[in-house]
Amino acid sequence: MAVPKRKTSPSKRNMRRSHDALSQPVYVEDKNSGELRRPHHIDLKTGMYRGRQILTPKTEA
Repeated sequence: MAVPKRKTSPSKRNMRRSHDALSQPVYVEDKNSGELRRPHHIDLKTGMYRGRQILTPKTEA
């Protein structure tokens, strides 16, 4: 059975846990519509991505 040879110091323990913190999702303002969207994602309302029409726009029924 594996047993640690030395006690992990609080500094080392906290450095390991520093990557576990949750971060807020990032949103950018769309240049055309002005709405918030995720970066590097297609705008589903307009169907635009990087200035090109990728999808047909969704119509609200």
